[in-house]
Amino acid sequence: MGRMTVTLDDALVENARAVLRLRTKRDTIAAALRQVVRQARLAEIAEHAGKLDLGFSHTDVLKRRRES
Repeated sequence: MGRMTVTLDDALVENARAVLRLRTKRDTIAAALRQVVRQARLAEIAEHAGKLDLGFSHTDVLKRRRES
């Protein structure tokens, strides 16, 4: 893990810390970065929505769910 010195908006970090209910700035920044990466990955997945042929439809899934 690398070390870095940055200048951050203290009010913004404190606000994020309170929202995330975390104790430290380090944990807050790490959680915020994880969330940014997660949202980017979800956006990539969403771009493919409806473009993949899985060999079954939504109706098939619902039918199988009712049968089990």
